[in-house]
Amino acid sequence: MRNSLGEQVIFTLFGESHGPYIGGTLDNLPAGLVVDEERIKRALARRRPDGKSSTARVERDAFQIISGVYKGRTTGEPLTLIIQNENVHSGDYPEGLVRPGHADYVAHELSGGYNDPRGGGHFSGRLTAAIVALGEICRMALETKGVAVMTHIYRIGDIYDQTIDNLEENGKTLQNSNFPVLSKKKGEAMLALIEAAKAERDSIGGVTETIISGLPLGLGNPWFGSLEGVLSNAMFGLGGVKGIEFGEGFNFASMKGSEANDGYQYKDGEVVLLSNHNGGINGGISNGEPVVFRLAIKPISSIAKAQPSINTASHENVILELKGRHDPCIVHRICSAVDGLTSIVLLDEFMKAFGKIYFCVK
Repeated sequence: MRNSLGEQVIFTLFGESHGPYIGGTLDNLPAGLVVDEERIKRALARRRPDGKSSTARVERDAFQIISGVYKGRTTGEPLTLIIQNENVHSGDYPEGLVRPGHADYVAHELSGGYNDPRGGGHFSGRLTAAIVALGEICRMALETKGVAVMTHIYRIGDIYDQTIDNLEENGKTLQNSNFPVLSKKKGEAMLALIEAAKAERDSIGGVTETIISGLPLGLGNPWFGSLEGVLSNAMFGLGGVKGIEFGEGFNFASMKGSEANDGYQYKDGEVVLLSNHNGGINGGISNGEPVVFRLAIKPISSIAKAQPSINTASHENVILELKGRHDPCIVHRICSAVDGLTSIVLLDEFMKAFGKIYFCVK
């Protein structure tokens, strides 16, 4: 299985949901980048379960950086971080039972039955904690170049958050929230939907929206190295992601060219765009406007409602009523993973465009 991402900055993910540790490695980082462990802790806290809208499995996310950092700065050697798994209930996952909608069956078949099925094993959303932690290191590096990455809950069910209109102010709001919405009223309505799904022993999906500000013109490539392409490839690594759109996305299908085009003008000797329908990317390359993309997040597969399934150990048909601790919705928790993965991809794109020397600290 392929568990690495990137060309210059290479990110590798490892571990299982109920193994002793999960973690990841960032290889070929520039030396001298600041590694603020308090910021990593805060990022992990935003991902952590919170209240009735989340799983009852709460981990401390006690992490340890075991290589690649000295006196709070990267050394340029592989940076490896591990996070201990402590609160596991492996008995909730009887051998052979396949959860509909999950990766259980394909994991079993791909490995010839030698996979770790506990909590989804290597396919578990638990591993996104490592993405968040290492992504925060990349995010710190990007901020030194004026780049900001922020993700909020765009929609849960039929409830929509307000749009991001003030990048600096909205970013601060989202950075300090475990349920990242801009409208408190809409957030309360979303939470009510999640709790209703949980009461029905079910789950619910939604949509996230990510805004990247401060990108220079020129990141990405035409055709098969497009900025949309590398971001999309990374985002589909997150198990709940089933769709992605940039800018107006699928709304383009009902628009005319005169409505969809972003006009150009000179203003004080500088070229400016009059709109951003294309989400900050033309021809696969960043155009200097904020990059905007949205992700469709499916309802989580692990639900307590009775569902038809199979037992691969006994080769029998079964009715599965899942026990255990599972999220009724992962949209709010996945936002921090989207921020982290986006930051990893963007740091790699900066390195491809400008080289390692661009981030060197003198």
